[in-house]
Amino acid sequence: MIWGGIIALAVLMYVVLDGFDLGIGILFAITRDEADRDKMIASIAPIWDGNETWLVLGGGGLLAAFPAAYSILLPALYVPMMLMLFGLVFRGVAFEFRPNARDSRRFWDLGFWLGSVVATLAQGMALGAFITGFPETIVSSQDGSFAFLTVFNVICGIGLVAGYALLGACWLILKTDGRLRERCFALAFTLGIVLAAYLAMISIWTPLAHPRVAERWFSFPNFLFLAPIPLAAGFCWVNMMRSLALRRETAPFLSAIAIFILSFAGLGISVWPYIVPHILTVHDAAAPEKSQGFLLIGVIGLLPLILGYTAHSYWVFRGKVTDADGYH
Repeated sequence: MIWGGIIALAVLMYVVLDGFDLGIGILFAITRDEADRDKMIASIAPIWDGNETWLVLGGGGLLAAFPAAYSILLPALYVPMMLMLFGLVFRGVAFEFRPNARDSRRFWDLGFWLGSVVATLAQGMALGAFITGFPETIVSSQDGSFAFLTVFNVICGIGLVAGYALLGACWLILKTDGRLRERCFALAFTLGIVLAAYLAMISIWTPLAHPRVAERWFSFPNFLFLAPIPLAAGFCWVNMMRSLALRRETAPFLSAIAIFILSFAGLGISVWPYIVPHILTVHDAAAPEKSQGFLLIGVIGLLPLILGYTAHSYWVFRGKVTDADGYH
């Protein structure tokens, strides 16, 4: 149970923190102005590398603590995971090469945008496959490693692109000013509507396709205990849209994060106790207790360190970006 919580925390932190990083790359398409793009890059330059630490913790923790789940999830998601990693690598190279490029800066701008879009789309398709569930014969099935490539999963991928772009736009509202900030207000409002449509579609489709999920959410008295989660998500969405209309800076970003957290909680409730829907529970997939206990010793020291330097970096680099080189 402790290791399940650690992996869930790692995945959630990655989605929230690296989500707006990837969203910045996705939003590179909204402007060709070099000064605005420099500001967009500068807003995440001190923190983007640390945000991806959570991906390593989540993936490594899954292998170590739940090897049986890892043995199913990785073959089932080989293609989207490789696409995600290639996208992240090319995005990172473009991020570092771009400031030093002269004649090839447009190429690296394209690489930063394309790497961000590909990585996000792959994550969304993997999420859709996780929601749908995996056949036990995923590798030997007729579709093999491309079994994830369904209409629903592609829609989930596009929805996550819109969600990360929303996080990125809200982050730029918080960290920039002038023309770029005003453009992000209008863009975030539109993306908020798109994200709401995708969340509504997934929320309706999932219980209709999986009677077990419908029973979990709509049976009595579960309905009374679980109803506050979608209601709170709806409240956060209304607050975000209202804050965008009133040109507030901090509230939209915090509300968008809250929507992601509540959506993640809803997903966890829907699939619990399965770590591989609907094949393995967290108990069935767990490594031996002594192995998990030994690994936990290292994480007890590592987790506060990650949280500490993450919080410190956000504190040090608080404030707005004034130009490509600094904050005020």
